[in-house]
Amino acid sequence: MRFWGVRGSIPAPGPATKRYGGNTPCVEVRCGDELLIFDLGSGARGLGDALVATRKPVKASIFISHYHYDHLQGLPFFSPMFNPANDVTLYGSPRDGKSLKQILAGQMVHPYFPVTAEDVFRTRLAYRDVVVGEDIPVGKATVRTLELNHPGGNVGYRVDFGGRSLVYATDVEHGTALDAKLFDFARGADALIYDSMYTEDEYRGRTGPARTGWGHSTWEAAVRAADASEVKQLVLFHHDPGRDDASMDKLLREVRKHRKATIAAKEAMVIEL
Repeated sequence: MRFWGVRGSIPAPGPATKRYGGNTPCVEVRCGDELLIFDLGSGARGLGDALVATRKPVKASIFISHYHYDHLQGLPFFSPMFNPANDVTLYGSPRDGKSLKQILAGQMVHPYFPVTAEDVFRTRLAYRDVVVGEDIPVGKATVRTLELNHPGGNVGYRVDFGGRSLVYATDVEHGTALDAKLFDFARGADALIYDSMYTEDEYRGRTGPARTGWGHSTWEAAVRAADASEVKQLVLFHHDPGRDDASMDKLLREVRKHRKATIAAKEAMVIEL
């Protein structure tokens, strides 16, 4: 897997974030010949350009966790969408009585965007509404789904392929009955990509406003989730846009006192399982 965007809520580019990166979520996963993409935040622009640069037809399965804008803002700028030689399948859960296609089309309309998806997308495009709880075959890989605790709803994904597994659980708030379901869902995975946007002090409001109810988790909860799930590698993800590289280094050092097998996702980082 390769990380193209690791930041949460809003892009945070600049010299203070250049080592970890400032783009919002987008993760590329390769399972043999299959290309799986998780979320289309601003990092998707770089991924799309890299795919187009190979000058080969692109076949991709894209899994959207939810529809908050930091996870979708790269869609209109994802280069493979404009080439009829490419095949793209989009997966996501219906929400509020609207299908995946209706939701995605709704972000590319006037007065918010100058052109519609129907106007400009030329790829062979399929929309697949996900029934949360189902297993989705993609080639020889299996993608499992789980509802997570986040305002408006959010889907967590688990990929199993060739005896290896990873779990993508961004934008999840701990502290509900769904925690135990996530622990079972992630059980024994090789890697757990987990929302660790806050520290416990930030989350509880000991430093600044309380973040409870905002739909995000802490590094302390991430460690508990990784331990309870008995996963091999914890990957901190969805970094706070206000946390610069030096602060990320400090946070990671603290986390490793409690769980040595932890890394913090960085743009361009590649992990092989």
